[in-house]
Amino acid sequence: MLILGLNAFHGDSAACLVRDGQLVAAAEEERFRRVKHWAGFPGEAIRYCLREAGIGLDAIDHLAVNQDRTAHLWKKIGYTLAHRPDLGLVLDRLRNKQERASVAEHLARAFPGPHFSGQVHAVEHHLAHLSSAFHVSPFPEAVVVSVDGFGDFASAAWGVGRGARIEVEDQVYFPHSLGIFYQALTQYLGFPHYGDEYKVMGLAPYGEPRHLDAMRRIVRLEDGGGFRLNLDYFRHHREKIDYEWSDGSPTVGRLYSPALEDLLGPARAPDQPLESRHHDIARSVQALYEEAFFHLLDTLHARHRLDAVAIAGGCGMNSVANGKVRRMTPFRQVYVQSAAGDAGGAIGAAFVTWHRLNAAGPRFHMDHAYWGPRFGEAELGEALEMRREELKTQHCRVERIADVEERCRLTARAVADGQVVGWFQGRMEWGPRALGNRSIVCDPRRPDMKDILNRKIKRRESFRPFAPSILREAVADWFEDEDEVPFMMQVFQIREEKRPLVPAVTHVDGSGRLQTVHRATNPLYHRLIETFRDLTGVPMVLNTSFNENEPVVCRPEEALDCFLRTHMDLLVLGEWVVSRT
Repeated sequence: MLILGLNAFHGDSAACLVRDGQLVAAAEEERFRRVKHWAGFPGEAIRYCLREAGIGLDAIDHLAVNQDRTAHLWKKIGYTLAHRPDLGLVLDRLRNKQERASVAEHLARAFPGPHFSGQVHAVEHHLAHLSSAFHVSPFPEAVVVSVDGFGDFASAAWGVGRGARIEVEDQVYFPHSLGIFYQALTQYLGFPHYGDEYKVMGLAPYGEPRHLDAMRRIVRLEDGGGFRLNLDYFRHHREKIDYEWSDGSPTVGRLYSPALEDLLGPARAPDQPLESRHHDIARSVQALYEEAFFHLLDTLHARHRLDAVAIAGGCGMNSVANGKVRRMTPFRQVYVQSAAGDAGGAIGAAFVTWHRLNAAGPRFHMDHAYWGPRFGEAELGEALEMRREELKTQHCRVERIADVEERCRLTARAVADGQVVGWFQGRMEWGPRALGNRSIVCDPRRPDMKDILNRKIKRRESFRPFAPSILREAVADWFEDEDEVPFMMQVFQIREEKRPLVPAVTHVDGSGRLQTVHRATNPLYHRLIETFRDLTGVPMVLNTSFNENEPVVCRPEEALDCFLRTHMDLLVLGEWVVSRT
């Protein structure tokens, strides 16, 4: 049975392919379109999934989409009748629904050859999120939680997963949303772009939670684990907010009302400097989010007495909160898959459909994120040949090193010497994190490496941290918590005595957003880090995404473009090594 799963007409559009209950391929549309968070119909991601499986669209038995227009219909009608929101808001929502109505029509336009004749399944947004966490987790039984902005008129859902079944216990409905709270405050702090919430997470450790009482006026916790917004501080429930989700980067209009500035003071413009007040507000936003999130988790643990929790939704990308779950709640096991946000809904929709049709079917465990395109050595060589003159002009040397040990020794030595290395290997990662196949790797021991990276390539805010990739077997020696973090979705405290040894990956609060690297799931990256450890005594490298203010590179041509237009020192492209002379 072949199931095509989609997150369509929303930010981070994506597609995946599941064959007989096992994931075959998954990718986000932005990697092919080269537009961050691309929203619309994921035609190129679908094309890749079909190509990876070696099939045509006519071979697909089922199409699963992570949106159900009929979900919570009476809640929607009741809210509209009771609150009578701006007519423009209602018409805008109806127009969006109509645009998304027929996935089959979009497929027919994008793929004019053999057509899809299978069955279409609409899967409620948060059920897809819950499935994307639980159905690919290692847990036979777990509490499952989804928290985000909005999807199908809800902003959160929770329940219990057992075997193939997920029982949804309760949800939080429009207009109340922790995701909207965090997004609105992100806008207030002068970060207006879709997906900028991670900047607030990075800024928060520089401040103190001096505005936490004010945040508690904005969000109120409720019995049963839920929460409510004080709607005086928001616009999304009564006015038409500018949303653009069609064939491009998503944009969202201002979500907060003037009352928020009355409470916290003037909002920061994007070009204004960051002051201590902004640091404190960021810390207070993060603290309130954690307070609400842990309140929900504590309630669910008391109710179900299960040790494991699987987390998804856009707020599931809050790696700082995720890393505190085992310290701040009774849960002992945490799983967050690599695309916890809306892209992951493609996988969730596919697995909901698989388990509905095959109640006794096998469980799939996602223990790595390498589900994207791969390129053979001949393709990599052709890409280099196409850039031969430009490489020559920039005084670059190209050599092929087939021996893995020699290639890892050369790369590890370059990293230890302070060089910035592009590392392009194997299949592209699924989700927003580069995890050792489309990565830039550097020396974590250098205090100036953050400045070097920002000057040479990333050109991003100085307060944002860089992450460590560490050998799984070394985690207990370097971090205060020990757990599986293969997808860089949790932040742990680095042991105090180790922090001076790795200043480039130690955030201002002593934390690091680690990736645990296993020999079984990525033997080449594991060997590179082992070789660096043998040279330096440090079992980790600094790992950041292979890009420059663009989506992470997908194809070798994009890796070469990024290398040539920046001041990267070395590029390891499969077996090919490109160095500047």
